[in-house]
Amino acid sequence: MSKRKSSNRKTGAIIGLCVLLVLTIVFGYLGFNGMPLDGRGLYKLLPWMPTTNSENWPESLPLGLDLRGGVYVEYSAEQPKDIEGNFDALMDGTIAVIQQRLTDKGYPESTVQKINNGTGIRVEIPDVTDPQAVLDLIGTPAELSFRDPDGNEFMTGKQVQTATYFYSEGDHQVAFSLNSEGASLFADMTAKSIGKQIAIYLDNELLISPTVQSAIPNGNGVINGMGSEERARTIAAQIQSGALPLVLTQQKVDTVSATLGDEALSTSIRAALIGILLVMLFMIIRYRMNGVVASWALCIYMLLLFFFIAVIPGIQLTLPGLAGIVLGIGMAVDANVIIYERFNEEMRAGRPARAAVRAGFKNAMSAILDSNVTTLIAAIVLLVYGTGSVQGFAKTLLLGVIVSMFSAIVITRLLMTWFVKVGLNKPAMYCTMTKNVEEEQK
Repeated sequence: MSKRKSSNRKTGAIIGLCVLLVLTIVFGYLGFNGMPLDGRGLYKLLPWMPTTNSENWPESLPLGLDLRGGVYVEYSAEQPKDIEGNFDALMDGTIAVIQQRLTDKGYPESTVQKINNGTGIRVEIPDVTDPQAVLDLIGTPAELSFRDPDGNEFMTGKQVQTATYFYSEGDHQVAFSLNSEGASLFADMTAKSIGKQIAIYLDNELLISPTVQSAIPNGNGVINGMGSEERARTIAAQIQSGALPLVLTQQKVDTVSATLGDEALSTSIRAALIGILLVMLFMIIRYRMNGVVASWALCIYMLLLFFFIAVIPGIQLTLPGLAGIVLGIGMAVDANVIIYERFNEEMRAGRPARAAVRAGFKNAMSAILDSNVTTLIAAIVLLVYGTGSVQGFAKTLLLGVIVSMFSAIVITRLLMTWFVKVGLNKPAMYCTMTKNVEEEQK
């Protein structure tokens, strides 16, 4: 009976290793060569070194400005003295409008963010062929208009004082208030448009078209049924920005050539690949069979990491981001080293391989968690308080540490367990044994 169970475990381990090997090879191939998905590559791990350039990377893996080339510009923001309103709300609205304009004009991967403690704006736009046209687009004041059911404009953003998000009775809503002129215009229009739609346009693009439920005589309206908090906040910010645009003063503008980006990307990837191969070689020499496990787990780690970079919004691959990836690889290898040293200690103490795997992971777990949690805290601090390239580094480092913990705790343990179950359990396959222990094992 025990022989049958042992045979079943061995067969299951062999099947598991074969399936995982096939999946690793398949996804590794797709990582290098891409997979068509609606005319685009799904993701790509790393280009082949001899032909590395940014054009080889599919659109689903976004490259930052320093790798793709483009233009970035910094503005200082100022609120006009004759306009009332919360500065932070106006800033959020201005950023939302700029981002929407760039997206509408064919720059969906551009980034717009606050700088200088929220008093300025930084805009990064990759793949720009006409920087001046983009700068003119950013600097144009937002134009908000209210149109009656027939499509005729009856009010502009100048009549809007505030627009804010709030949540009430299970519904995400937007509340807005108008000045005296706007209140009068809106009261007349809503009184004769009950049951009809009044459209709100921003830069001649339809923002929202709510249906009038009743006349609004006091200039304080509510738009309900927004569906989600994110949409309600965005609409409120866009209405606010259209009403009270900030004055933007250009402080700095610069361009990054695509050639520089290609060279930087090629050099960085070549260095990373050389480093990874040397690490794998060291692990195999030092830890023997467990070194093979570590190299396999490292390949899976990199596939998972770049896949998540491709599919998670808000992450762009930059030069500092590549540094975060390499540091994450170091964390993954460090976790494996701790596990293997504990495993070797158990093997030298005379424990069988299966028991050594369990004890090695149990003894190494606290050290792995401590080292990774401290790195996670550092990455979160950089992400919260950093800007620009610092945030790019923090995002990839944070993602890399999380994936490395999964790789060490789940994938490495699974591989080690399967290797032992298929019969690769001789101590000499994993570490150098003392003479007495070797004799006992015999």
